[in-house]
Amino acid sequence: MAQGTITDSPENIKQLSGDDVEAIDRLRETYQKLVAELGRVIVGQKATIEQLAICLFARRHALLMGVPGLAKTLLVSKLAETMSLKFNRIQFTPDLMPMDITGTDILQEAEGGRREFQFVRGPVFANIVLADEINRAPPKTQAAMLEAMQEQRVTVLGKAFDLEPPFMVLATQNPVEQEGTYPLPEAQLDRFMSLIELDYPDEEEEIQIARTTTGSELAELNHLMTAAEIIEHQNLVRRVPVPDHIYIYAARLVRKTRPAGNTAPDWLKPLVAWGGGPRAVQNLILGAKARAALYGSYMVRIEDVKSVAAAVLTHRVITTFAAQAEKVSAKDIISRLVDETPDA
Repeated sequence: MAQGTITDSPENIKQLSGDDVEAIDRLRETYQKLVAELGRVIVGQKATIEQLAICLFARRHALLMGVPGLAKTLLVSKLAETMSLKFNRIQFTPDLMPMDITGTDILQEAEGGRREFQFVRGPVFANIVLADEINRAPPKTQAAMLEAMQEQRVTVLGKAFDLEPPFMVLATQNPVEQEGTYPLPEAQLDRFMSLIELDYPDEEEEIQIARTTTGSELAELNHLMTAAEIIEHQNLVRRVPVPDHIYIYAARLVRKTRPAGNTAPDWLKPLVAWGGGPRAVQNLILGAKARAALYGSYMVRIEDVKSVAAAVLTHRVITTFAAQAEKVSAKDIISRLVDETPDA
């Protein structure tokens, strides 16, 4: 079915309530303010800001990849500042232990001179957690983040501790070719909704960066929303209607990434070892819902799915040695699949 034939009729989508329509309009305005506010300290990177906002309001996590010096840490900290959220930064190093992330029981003196174990919370207990250079820590330490990312809780010595919502992990990663890095396990990669790749700025942006960052101080940003308002926006995103043909398109696109399946094109099979799983389809839909709401749309459209496809699927497509020898990246493969997959 062509996209132009899709209407807002009850036969195609569930109608939004009047309150939800107004809430989407407010979210669009807030997002525009967010982009403008971050633009006071972050030069360029509008596509990166969009993908981060999509992950935040979709209630998912993001992995930022780029060489050092591209303002990944600054961007995440300033995002938290505009949201009035508790922010913690964890610097991942080869000697970082899991308890350095989650916290642990420490023997302390209590009332009456008694000594007892008390749980001291680690830096993962925050609303936005920056896992800086996450692939510089060994796999055992990286795995300490899995339960927090999936279940929004941590378990220490058999005791479970819930993490306060909203909770989001924004991890930065250096290219794996650099010395002293460990590739992230596929199970952990799959917990990230999006892989957001940052590239070098162009010449004009680099000149502007030099102007704005070499002064006496950095601008303080205004607070745009509270934690409660973010949760309301996250719930709103879940209610954005999705026409049936969008679900079909997302599922077909992901299924084409699996070389063992009969839906994969012949050109892809020698290039891909593993494709996306069901979580990839879920995140495509959630990402498209969030993007639609951020741009003030009252339903998800094909362009919303296409816009988030590269960020959602690239880290879920594992290429073969043949692809690497031919210098064909997962991003190249996703781009071709999007071009070849007809609108359902």
